[in-house]
Amino acid sequence: MSTGDDVQLVTFRIAGQDFAFNIFQVERILRYDTPAPLPKAPDFLEGILQYQGTAVPLIDLRKRLGVPAPLREETRIVVLQWDGSKLGIVVDAVTEVLQVVATEVTAPPAIVKGLAAEYITGFIVKDGRTIIVLNTGRLLNSQEKLALETAVQPTGQEKTTA
Repeated sequence: MSTGDDVQLVTFRIAGQDFAFNIFQVERILRYDTPAPLPKAPDFLEGILQYQGTAVPLIDLRKRLGVPAPLREETRIVVLQWDGSKLGIVVDAVTEVLQVVATEVTAPPAIVKGLAAEYITGFIVKDGRTIIVLNTGRLLNSQEKLALETAVQPTGQEKTTA
């Protein structure tokens, strides 16, 4: 990326903290709608949401991050382009579309190690706020992706290996 590039981010709040996704990964923002539950799904997998005629897995990012997840009037679902399909993410509130210069996004400091560093693309400090930019492709680890695929798979259509 050259230093003159602008990055557009969709910012949202979870437990009072500002987060963001790159706007290119966001397909739509929806009001919260109760999903169809999935048996044996991981705790943070809320269920399946019908969206444009397809079943979209719905992940509560608040539970994923281990913070309280109350439903409020401003609770939203961010539909992401994810791993060749779509993924719904529950957040406390979507706040704005923010345009920043690419150089304003700083890499996570060395102190941010382990699990958190995996899904953080960088930080932006703007108007006294620290916004954590998330890497949507890494919100779930490989075991969680597998659990998600298994939970979402319609019964009777298990994958067969040749």
